Amino acid sequence: MPGPRWGKRNRSVQWKELPVPVPTDSEASAPAVAAPVRHPRLLRAVKRRKNPPLRRSDITVTEERAVRKAVKAAALGNAMEWFDFGIYSYLAVTIGKVFFPSGNDTAQVLSSLATFAVAFLVRPLGGLYFGPLGDRIGRKKVLSLTMIMMASSTLAIGLIPGYATIGFWAPALLILFRMLQGFSTGGEYGGASTFIAEYSPDKRRGFFGSFLEFGTLIGYTAAAGMVTVLTVALSDASMESWGWRIPFLAAAPVGLIGLYLRLKLDETPAFRKLEEEGATAAEERQTPPFWQVFRSQWPVMVLCIALVAAYNITDYMLLSYMPTYLSDTLGYSATSALVSIIVVMLVLMAAITFVGRLSDRIGRKPLLMAGSVGFLVLAVPSFLLIKQGSPAAVFTGLLLLGLCLLPYVSVMSASLPALFPTDVRYGSLSIAFNISVSLFGGTTPLVIESLVSGTGDDLMPAYYTMAAAVVGIIATAAMKETARLPLEGSPPAVATKEEAIELVAAQRS
Repeated sequence: MPGPRWGKRNRSVQWKELPVPVPTDSEASAPAVAAPVRHPRLLRAVKRRKNPPLRRSDITVTEERAVRKAVKAAALGNAMEWFDFGIYSYLAVTIGKVFFPSGNDTAQVLSSLATFAVAFLVRPLGGLYFGPLGDRIGRKKVLSLTMIMMASSTLAIGLIPGYATIGFWAPALLILFRMLQGFSTGGEYGGASTFIAEYSPDKRRGFFGSFLEFGTLIGYTAAAGMVTVLTVALSDASMESWGWRIPFLAAAPVGLIGLYLRLKLDETPAFRKLEEEGATAAEERQTPPFWQVFRSQWPVMVLCIALVAAYNITDYMLLSYMPTYLSDTLGYSATSALVSIIVVMLVLMAAITFVGRLSDRIGRKPLLMAGSVGFLVLAVPSFLLIKQGSPAAVFTGLLLLGLCLLPYVSVMSASLPALFPTDVRYGSLSIAFNISVSLFGGTTPLVIESLVSGTGDDLMPAYYTMAAAVVGIIATAAMKETARLPLEGSPPAVATKEEAIELVAAQRS
């Protein structure tokens, strides 16, 4: 007879209960033995279903030529961003005289630095707008838009008449265009670092990511170099009359070049993979509200804010505020101060990619910890050397601070994007990064100058740097190591097809 079918007819089948054997005393006292696995194949199938093995098609292969092209476009945009911010900080004294009422020199410098800080107050708004937009429509489109806005606002600053010509309209327009700069910059760093991270192979993300900050140093160096040449070639009257405008006007052609390079790029492999999955296609996705992003990512965002605070306070202290500190507070020649900063930045540029490559071998955390501890220990000795006044002592002090900053600038652009999953990476990073920069980075020159003016203590920059270093030590200890690992929410990324084949074969062994 055929066996019973498992349908409605068999619901009434009565199963006879079998007696349950009762263990004897000797059996009860015997040591427990693990029950044999009756269905090993079924268990393996369940395990594979939860953690499916990688297929060759799952692995992203990015050719080095495409990666270098993407890195070049992202780094150039970053260079332009910091060129714009660099020229403002290096011309802070001159801009104060041009755009604010004459009288107290210290008040003019503080007014100029306050305007510098204004751009950072609106950066979180830019991050809130451009970050989630980049997760929805793509990284490339948003980075092209931020490039246009940055170049236009910088050019506009170079065209504003001074206070002597239009009165209070001059500082009002300056503040307006600085806010536009800050708004566009809010989507720049998060997008550029995400772009490079998603293009880079997992084993070389530190190396390629270091080029983003290499672009930062190029921007700072170009700004300092141009301001130095103008300061030497022009008189103070000519500099205040028209010379200060030249670096701002130069932003227009640089912006056009950067825009051209970005428009020629393809979207990142990680974002294309996300779109191919269907559920996250650009036309079907909606930008998650800020509160949803923060609710799911807030522990990592807080960690990101702390890391960025330590990084930006030390970065802005050395590369943005130091020329003002040397010339205005300590009375050094403005030209000598800029030349010293330029030499230090050239040293950092020569070493940055080597340190980025080193982070791919030994990890990000050891290098970030080394930079934080270095600032904590060497900040006061460095500033004591700077205060001695001789060119050798000043340069040595600046170089010590620069070497402490080197691990930050080399590793941070690879570390921060790896904290967040792909589908919210641009938005989460942009929001956290810009909140931190707004609170701690852009305000650094103003806070330090106010502390020095209020207390009369020339070592206030050192104490402020040490406080940032303590934050960096705690944040670095709390973060996970991400070197040589796939980005969260993305498949592994390799440089060649042979690496992909080896990766698939390795999991079968």
